[in-house]
Formats: sequence, C-alpha cells, structure tokens
Amino acid sequence: MEFGNLVKQQLIVDPGHVNYPFVQPIGLHPNSNLDSSVPQVMGFRRNLDVILRTEMERSMSLFQMMGDEDLVPSPEEEIKRRNAIHKLKQIVKEWVKTVAYHRGLPKRYLRFASGTILTYGSYGLGVHNSESDIDALCVGPGFATIAEDFFIVLHNMLVSRPEVSDIHCVKGAKVPLMRFKFDGISIDLPYARLKVISIPEDVDVFNPFFLKNIDDTSWKSLSGVRANRRILQLVPNVEIFQAVLRCVKLWAKKRGVYGNLLGFFGGVHLAVLSAFICQRHPTASLSALIFVFFKTFAFWHWPTPVVLQDGVAWPVIPTDKVLWMPIQLPCSPYEFCHSNVVRSTFLKIKNEFIRGHLLTKDMLRPDFDWNILFEPFPYPRKYVKFVKIFLSTSDKDELGDWVGCVKSRFRCLIIKLEELLGFCDPNPTEYVDVDASEPNAVFYWGLPPARIDMTDIGHVQEEFLKSTNNVYQGPSGKMKLSIVQADQLPQKAHFASERRSTKPCWRTVKSNQCIFPACYKYQPIFVDRYLTTNARPVYPSAGG
Repeated sequence: MEFGNLVKQQLIVDPGHVNYPFVQPIGLHPNSNLDSSVPQVMGFRRNLDVILRTEMERSMSLFQMMGDEDLVPSPEEEIKRRNAIHKLKQIVKEWVKTVAYHRGLPKRYLRFASGTILTYGSYGLGVHNSESDIDALCVGPGFATIAEDFFIVLHNMLVSRPEVSDIHCVKGAKVPLMRFKFDGISIDLPYARLKVISIPEDVDVFNPFFLKNIDDTSWKSLSGVRANRRILQLVPNVEIFQAVLRCVKLWAKKRGVYGNLLGFFGGVHLAVLSAFICQRHPTASLSALIFVFFKTFAFWHWPTPVVLQDGVAWPVIPTDKVLWMPIQLPCSPYEFCHSNVVRSTFLKIKNEFIRGHLLTKDMLRPDFDWNILFEPFPYPRKYVKFVKIFLSTSDKDELGDWVGCVKSRFRCLIIKLEELLGFCDPNPTEYVDVDASEPNAVFYWGLPPARIDMTDIGHVQEEFLKSTNNVYQGPSGKMKLSIVQADQLPQKAHFASERRSTKPCWRTVKSNQCIFPACYKYQPIFVDRYLTTNARPVYPSAGG
C-alpha cells in the first residue's frame, strides 16, 4: 500500500470503528467489547472514543510530518529507481553470459547461465527517501569470481555505460563492493557467488539449495538481503512497520544517534527495534507504537538482546567482546547486527530513549507537539568544549576517499578520547570550513565539563593517524585535532551536502585500455545466440 493511500484511509476512517488496525489501542483484540473500564495504553482513564480519536489525530500528524520532511520519494523518483535497478539487472545478465563464454562453459549450459540483482537496506525495506542510496546485491553463478570477473570484467562493463559515473572499488572492506552512481542514483553493489549456474530472478535466499557451500564473503554479502526479507516476513503489518521505521529514523538523525561508523545505530538496528515493537503490538496505531517504542527501550535491561519472535532459540552473548546493545540479526539465531557502540555512545542513546519516553507519555494531552520529539540535538547548549576534527586534501576529488577512510576508523578515535577524557559525543553532522583554503570536512564532538584544562591532544592525533595511514591506499590526506569552545562552532552551518558520499572507497586506477583476466583470450562479447531461450532450469522450492 502506498503512502498516499495510507493517509487517505486514515482520513476517512471512523475513529470509533475498532476493526481498523491503525487506530486500535494496544492490547485490544478486534472483537473485544470496548468500554471505559478497559485500561488504556497511555495511562489515561477517558472515554474510549475520545482516546481513539486522539490517537488517530496523533497518527495523522505523524504522517503529515513524514510528508513535510520529504521522507517519502515522489512517484517520479520511484520510477527512476525502478528503471535503474532494471537496467542494472540487464547488465548483470549480459555480464554472466560473457563470463560463461570466456570460462569455456559447454554450449548447453550457456543458455541457462544467469545472475540477478537483489535490493536491501532502506530501499529493500521500502523506507527510503529521495536522497537515499540503493543497496543492491549482485548475485552470480559459481564460475564468476569476485577478484577477476566482478571487480574487473563487470567493472569495465559498468564504466562503459553512459549512465554510470563516479565508480569506485572497495576491495578491503568486510563486505567488498563497487560504489557508483547510476543515472545519478548512488548504488552500493557487493557480490555473492552461489554454487549454481543459473540464478532465478528473485532467488530464495533462505533456500539451502542455493546456500550450500558458499564462501564466507558471499555469506556476509547475503546477510543484508536475508535480514531485510526476514523482517518483512515477521512484522504483522508491513505498511505500519514502514511508517514506524521512518519516524524512528527521523528521530535518530535529528537527535544525533544515527550513524554506525560513529558508534550509534545503523539502519538495520532501527529496523529490528521497530519490528520488535510492531510484532508485540500487531493492532496498535502508529502513534501508540511510537509511544511504546520509547517506553520499551528507555527501560530495557541492556545487554539483554533484542530478538524478533520467530520460533528460534535466543542467541548466546559472545564472551570475546562487550556488546553494549546486542540486537539479533533476524536471519540467524546466533548472530548479532554489527555494532560500533561504545560506552559514550551507549549513554547518549540511553538518554535519548529516556527523553523520548518522557515526551511521548503525554501524547494524549491537548497541547502535545511532535516537533519537540524531533527537535535537533542542541550541541552548542549541551557542551562547553568540543574536539574539532579537521580533515583536508589538496585535491577536492580525493577528499571523499580520505574522509570516508577516516570515518571508517572513528570508533578507534572515540575509544581513545574516552580513555583520555571519560566521555565523548560524536556529532555525526559533517561541516565545511569555508574560510580554509583547502577542500575540507569538519566534525565537532562534544566533551564533558570535566578536564576542561585539556587543550592538547596531539598524541591522540598522532596515534590515530598512524593506524589510519596503515589502511588508506589513496593520496595522503591531512587531519588536525584541536579543542575548541562552544562559541567557536560555526554560527551558520555549512554542511558537506554537495560532495558525494564519504563512505569508505578507494579509487580504481584509471587506464585508457580495459584490463581483463588472463583467461580472457579475446575481448568480451555479447553472446546473442545464447541469450534467448524458452527453456528454464527447475529447482526444488527455489522461489523467485
């Protein structure tokens, strides 16, 4: 159901009609006999019709806020994304035929050889906005290798396309991928290699037939798709879950607790937390679910793990490292969502949960205002001093790579500052110093009032730079750490929104001549005679 239809249904529904799932109080069954003696979710003893009507009004104001904040892309933007995915699928199919031909597969197999694209992340969950990237997984057959066929052959095919720009390879990441823009849309493309020749269009990522004996890199690459699909299977109402997740993500971004690289929540963490609440209260309204979300996690006994109910056993907490906020990966009973949460960021998140609960517990009061919940975090009023992180390069085209690499190591820097100062609040916002001569990005991290005499953190800078330079493969960038007063923060915010994403990426060396694997004796060609066939391989319970 589209966002617009949800709003229309909310507008026309009779608030006293208890069978409507979005306006039903938590804990009430659709066939319950409703009267004023039933305990209400918000803790008020009022006439039930008044409560239902107020809940609906609060939910409608949230839907309106989503529209005002541009959290939902326009139909034109949706079509553009779907077209980009469709074109990318065609390129992948062509790529698989090319690889199969040069790998010497028998002709009887060439007609069946195929690959596909699966989406995940915010786009896969249906909670993306007009500025969101697309996380797209390339799924290929067992004969197509990642080192040669994916990072060389497919890379060259993408480079040759007029729709593709800013292509980079991230080979050293935990999940290796290519990052590029397709028709102006940023796409992250990892690779999973299945031990089959033909991949169905919408392959069943839970089918053991396809998952048998796959390598560790492919398993990690598949985890995002598997997690997304499991979440959508487990929530009782996908549309209301998407609405809750959009609101929760907006809150996390406004309050400075969104950004996995900085020790806060990533998208998958918030998706599981939102699904957890929706699963436990399947008939609640949007506003009631937001209330319960903050009430639940404000008083959650961490490190008790958050686990979606799917009939599997609870996971065992790993003993080799501390998990401040363990959240189970929903596609695996013994794995957790990757987390960079440390002591400082745990305290910040916990405080924001409590603040959210204190604000939303009065949701039914006439003067309640959602805008207070989503108010941006007041860093200049909260902290007296800040760590200023100034990153620069001589070439503006190299700045994104340098900033992305440093951000991928931010957790180490937060821990070092914690050891020195006891606490650090890493503001995720990225600024630009317009007075500096070199291309730059600046971060301001809040510090506690104690140790205010600390003005020199040069040794922290030296240690951190040393560890960062060991993993960075691009031209040398610069970093300067300093302690600044709150009144030295930018009076007028200059955000680094015009530069491309500063996710970690290392540029592939450009060449006027395409490079192909040694086994490719001839330039890759499009094997037309093998592309069109009515024959289809049949897999047991393959899905797709």
